[in-house]
Amino acid sequence: MAPTLRARPFSAADAAAVAAIYNQGIAERMATFETEPRSPSTIAGQFGGRAGTHPAIVVEQAGEVVAVAWTSDYRPRRAYARIAEISVYVAKDARRQGLGRLALTTLIEAAERKGFWKLVSRIFPENVASRQLCAALGFREVGIYYRHGKLDGAWRDCVIVERLLGEALHA
Repeated sequence: MAPTLRARPFSAADAAAVAAIYNQGIAERMATFETEPRSPSTIAGQFGGRAGTHPAIVVEQAGEVVAVAWTSDYRPRRAYARIAEISVYVAKDARRQGLGRLALTTLIEAAERKGFWKLVSRIFPENVASRQLCAALGFREVGIYYRHGKLDGAWRDCVIVERLLGEALHA
């Protein structure tokens, strides 16, 4: 029998598990320019501070948080208030089981309910799993930021992806 999966909104009680998952992503150097691990209190503050406006989703497998997807501000200007950046991370031992798909699908639905009209992200070109996930869920690749930043002293490019929602999708 397969373990029970459940996608739900992030709560402060999830901060330690989310920090552990995100810190794996930081250590692997395949999904973020960040290099400093996050503490549970930092995660709780980050997600809690925008809980009313920007959804964050966790996926539980057999009662344990194993994946997370969240939205954050795209740009501070008011004109971009209905556009959000997305991030998706899955615990290393839980990958390739559809958990990222469940997290991102649930996040897309939550973002649309909140009135967002576009979701965007930047993905390292070699992060094939993330690019495939986004493509499978209706994101399109719109370009590449060449030498977008340095990670451990090496230039890294980013593939830009976007997905329209709600009003923008049907315009």
